Amino acid sequence: MAAYRLPAEWEPHAATWIAWPHRRATFLGPFAEIPPAYERIARLIARYEPVRIIGPADVLAAARVSLADTQRVAFIDIPTDDSWIRDTGPVFLVPRQRAVGDKPLAACFGWNAWGGKYPPWDADAGVARAIAGRLGLDAVEPGIVLEGGAIETDGAGTLLANERCVVDPKRNLGLDRAAMGRALRKQLVVEQIVWVGGELMGDDTDGHIDQLARFVAPGRVLAARQPDRLDPNRTSLEANLEILAAATDAAGRRLEVVPLDIPARFAFEGTQLPASHLNFLVGNGFVAVPVFGGPTDERALRVIESCFPGRAIEPVDCTALVRGRGGIHCVTRDEPA
Repeated sequence: MAAYRLPAEWEPHAATWIAWPHRRATFLGPFAEIPPAYERIARLIARYEPVRIIGPADVLAAARVSLADTQRVAFIDIPTDDSWIRDTGPVFLVPRQRAVGDKPLAACFGWNAWGGKYPPWDADAGVARAIAGRLGLDAVEPGIVLEGGAIETDGAGTLLANERCVVDPKRNLGLDRAAMGRALRKQLVVEQIVWVGGELMGDDTDGHIDQLARFVAPGRVLAARQPDRLDPNRTSLEANLEILAAATDAAGRRLEVVPLDIPARFAFEGTQLPASHLNFLVGNGFVAVPVFGGPTDERALRVIESCFPGRAIEPVDCTALVRGRGGIHCVTRDEPA
């Protein structure tokens, strides 16, 4: 494992993977609006890099029709239960010393639907291994449950993680923070872990980091902020800002923290949902940013653009997607070049 490292998302991609939606259980409201939301995301990404879409054969038939006129999209028959491939797909490691022909390593963590929330999950538990097999990659199975949305890296040995969803007896019974820290350092080949806490109301992942804080460069972190004093997320997000401001990375640098306001009290039919501009995807030449038709959209786009000079900033309406308690990052898995 020491010959590999966990790459940052802004490094070059070979492709982005998407699992086509077919399960209604994780979405509030009309499901008919959900596949078109995935279609729009796939079309956007395919303008910049290849897209690989997985799902059972009958589900892929509908996806093929929707995207028949789109170039650089491949369809791969892999059984799925749900469509949150950030969490079910492999975590890719890349060789530290790159040579022609070298391939990534696929870390295939365990999966139990965020601590047993949405049975059955047997098919999704096999997605990571199936993708590794289709790509002809060596794979390792660390033997612990970990979702891809629960971790964030700078590509230089530092990991951000939320203790709430990583140190969880419903995911890994008997493993405390020290034990999980040792496992993550070994399996992801990182040196420093910065632990935060809290979660956004309505987030059934128990607080995935990709809704809360994201690296935009080594030593620099975007972090969610909620200025609305009536929003229940305010207190935990303020606490995270303080934790991050006091943290150092693997190089010993104090983190530069850039606060980013997220929508206040965003709800669907009275249920508050985890609407966050932090759930963006960084790809080859672009950043796809969730927007929600509210007052925080414009500033979020400007701030993220300032963090990724030279990349096109692509706003994506996520008012339907967030009814599944996730965003663009949650429904994509980047495969490094």
